[in-house]
Amino acid sequence: MPLSHEHQMSLLKDILTNHQSDCCGSVSECEQVERLVKSLMINMDIDSNVKTILTEIYEYSQGGIGASDLDAHITTHQDNLSQWVDDIDQY
Repeated sequence: MPLSHEHQMSLLKDILTNHQSDCCGSVSECEQVERLVKSLMINMDIDSNVKTILTEIYEYSQGGIGASDLDAHITTHQDNLSQWVDDIDQY
């Protein structure tokens, strides 16, 4: 059973919140973020403002997947993670 876009956004928010609060994560989490964002980007019910944020999150996940030091990558993006979580809460 596929997840609704509301559940996908909630899962995305949970992963980003964990990265933001723990300052660490896994490549598999970044891959999950990538899959969630791809699925949400093709959803016509998603507001265009959210798609802008999703593009930034996708780039973050790509950087995390390829990072030699994932924890440093996450730490570098702390402000972005906080902003993205806040932005997701507004939609």
